[in-house]
Amino acid sequence: QVPPGRCSLFDPAFSPEETAALGQLGLRLLPDNEEGKHDIEGSATLFYMVHCGKALYNNLLWRNWSAGALSKMVIIGNSFKGIEERLLSRILERDYSYIAKVLKGTEEVALPAHPRYLDTFNDTSVHWFPVQKLKELSPEVWDFAEEPTYQDCDNLEIIRKEDRADRRSPDHSLQ
Repeated sequence: QVPPGRCSLFDPAFSPEETAALGQLGLRLLPDNEEGKHDIEGSATLFYMVHCGKALYNNLLWRNWSAGALSKMVIIGNSFKGIEERLLSRILERDYSYIAKVLKGTEEVALPAHPRYLDTFNDTSVHWFPVQKLKELSPEVWDFAEEPTYQDCDNLEIIRKEDRADRRSPDHSLQ
């Protein structure tokens, strides 16, 4: 069992009431919107990212882009195989290159869909990255490690740091 103080949470949509309740439960709330760029800092880490935007997964992979770090991560979230099937390969490689590059180093098991929520939580999988599979990837995969920018991405599906700041600024309070 993981002690509550070792569980870190973040959602840019948490209300002040939700934040207070989670804090009272002893859970650690991350203070800033990392846009998914959370460094595991060498610790085995489970990420529960159900129904998140592709950029969050891509950012998480980028921040931890080494066989050593990725092999310590488990992600429960949208199927990477499903992302690959639904996107044109040029879009996947251009906008979500870290997902594209790690596919062959990923083990993925689909979770059964809940009959009541077939329209929303129908693509959830558990992903892990066995070190041996990661070491089999070509060395070039690890060479390019630039931070994703998403300049050409039409529908980013995440709340950016600056988006959240814009919503809280006094200039936007009447909108």
